[in-house]
Amino acid sequence: MTEGDRPVDRRFPRSVYGVGTEPDPRFSLANERTFLAWIRTSLALLAAGVAIDALDLPIPHAFRFTAGLIFIVLSAVSIVHSWLSWRYTERALRRGRALPGPSTGMLVVIGALIAVLVLAAGLLL
Repeated sequence: MTEGDRPVDRRFPRSVYGVGTEPDPRFSLANERTFLAWIRTSLALLAAGVAIDALDLPIPHAFRFTAGLIFIVLSAVSIVHSWLSWRYTERALRRGRALPGPSTGMLVVIGALIAVLVLAAGLLL
């Protein structure tokens, strides 16, 4: 599989692998581990959201539902963040540019804190 003198790179996504040069594999693998850690976080947030509504907690249903919904939305945000962050970081590595800074992590922390405060408010009623 060569195109002229160079091998054809068929990796997905082309918008990442079609630019720049191959970085040190250790950096790409570290970027992938970070991506997988965010996926793991999103699964934990999803599990928390489902469990809060499914368990028979001594909290009014409206508070449980609201907190569960916040956790589920945070799960979706984490999934999108993991993909975009992996993509931006991999492109920066391939182009030899500075890595992007953290962007969504604080949003997830604040959202989880709000969900916990909703649960705490429900316990106090």
